[in-house]
Amino acid sequence: MRRLPTRQEEGSDTMTDRSGTLPDSVPQPNIVLIVADDMGWGDVGYHGSGIETPAIDRLALEGVELDRFYVCPVCSPTRTGLMTGRYPNRMGMHGHPTQYTENKGLPPDEVTLADVLARADYPLRHAVGKWHLGTAATCFHPVNRGFTGFYGHYCGMIDYWTHERGGELDWHRGYESSYEEGYSTHLMTREAVRFIESAPLNDPFFLYLAYNAVHTPLQAPREEVARYEGRDLPEGQSPTYAAMGTIMDRGIGRVLDAIERKGVAEDTLVWFFSDNGAVGRGGCGHNRPLRGHKGTPYEGGIRVPAALRWPARIEGGRKVDTLMGYVDVLPTLAAAAGLDYEPPGPLDGINLLDALTGGAPPERAFYPDRGAVITQRWKLVEDELFDLEDDPAETRALGADCPDVLAAMRRHREHFLSLTGDPYVPPAMPPEKQMPPPEWRMPEL
Repeated sequence: MRRLPTRQEEGSDTMTDRSGTLPDSVPQPNIVLIVADDMGWGDVGYHGSGIETPAIDRLALEGVELDRFYVCPVCSPTRTGLMTGRYPNRMGMHGHPTQYTENKGLPPDEVTLADVLARADYPLRHAVGKWHLGTAATCFHPVNRGFTGFYGHYCGMIDYWTHERGGELDWHRGYESSYEEGYSTHLMTREAVRFIESAPLNDPFFLYLAYNAVHTPLQAPREEVARYEGRDLPEGQSPTYAAMGTIMDRGIGRVLDAIERKGVAEDTLVWFFSDNGAVGRGGCGHNRPLRGHKGTPYEGGIRVPAALRWPARIEGGRKVDTLMGYVDVLPTLAAAAGLDYEPPGPLDGINLLDALTGGAPPERAFYPDRGAVITQRWKLVEDELFDLEDDPAETRALGADCPDVLAAMRRHREHFLSLTGDPYVPPAMPPEKQMPPPEWRMPEL
């Protein structure tokens, strides 16, 4: 595993042990970023779920359980923020998932997490699974956004078996269509394990594994569904949904096993979280005891199960209740990689290495989209003010009782909303497409 140059070798200030950056003695970690799709607060074993998730539970037990990790209420905005460290409204990627009929996407001039890790000398940066950051042209394609490889699907909500969306095949390796058959979660896991096993030992690697599980459509192998039939699941939760969660978790377990077989578990940073809360109906997952569901800015829509494990650097077996979230992924991983990163534009996320190693939580206001604002204690949704320390289930609005806090939170919201920009659509393209292209092939633009 390559080690960072010393300060004398570098010739400038780099990283110190407790400044939120790496000491010289710590090697650059391999980075495995795993994102689930629509997995709710109540859908993991360590939160009391009836769904078996031993691998995710293991990450929370051996690593750091991130108890106050926030995302956006829906997927594309979250993915925009984790890739850029910037709020999605800055680039018109906020509010709703990027629809497969839309031609907008992540603007080409935005620096991505993969771009940043390329600057940190990570030679292999592989994206597996769901992209959902633009389908209109190759300027949005992962291999044009800093990744050295891609295997998966461009759109959201594909069929798990046929890999189709909108009547067209949406399964690709690089730019080309892939006709591999199988259940999508299994295929993604197999690709992730293959990548880990083939990566050279002397160079750090970056794997972005974005499962489409447990998003609808509810589909799973019959034998897996049968394991949950007759079990005590939350009211209305489908055995198929439960099976989908366990299949994904089993895949995560295979990824962790591959890291251990390679002998790099100590020096591998694994970060898991869901892209938004559970749907909460139609047989899908739940977020109890939190209020709300996917699509809402209440806790159940935006506070998600999350855990981070990096044995060489971060002491495990702990729960951290520091406010953090999706836009913090890029600056935190840049620091973990040993990069003194100066972004071309303002970052909204912050480097949380210090907080993860026991430092004091930073004072901040955080924007999870849809007009909500969060601080370590307070939360504003529309004009409802909640004290999350005393009322994490958001049962009592306190605006009239705390006028100064309410005014301050409104000012934070005005600032965040002022950042909103226009979406990027490739030149000469209309905002929407009428029909999906054959096999979702992107034109070169």
